[in-house]
Amino acid sequence: MAVELKTIGNSGQISLGKEHAGKPVLVEQLEDGVWLIKTALVIPENELWLHEAPHKSKLDKAIAWAESHPPAPSDIDHIERKLRRR
Repeated sequence: MAVELKTIGNSGQISLGKEHAGKPVLVEQLEDGVWLIKTALVIPENELWLHEAPHKSKLDKAIAWAESHPPAPSDIDHIERKLRRR
């Protein structure tokens, strides 16, 4: 792990390098003058329900099914005949 000296600018910012530009991070202040910075994945609030039970397991099952069943061309005429029989 490399140690590098950085200076906090007048606006309170510090640069971590262009390779990290735009990435969300968690900044935890462990004590005065000590910070722990970790990259993070952010889930939008309105999508959080997808990662909670019971939706997550249903979504995982649907994704597994989709991965094991590749798309096939649709026969529109066949579908139309089936619908008309109902």
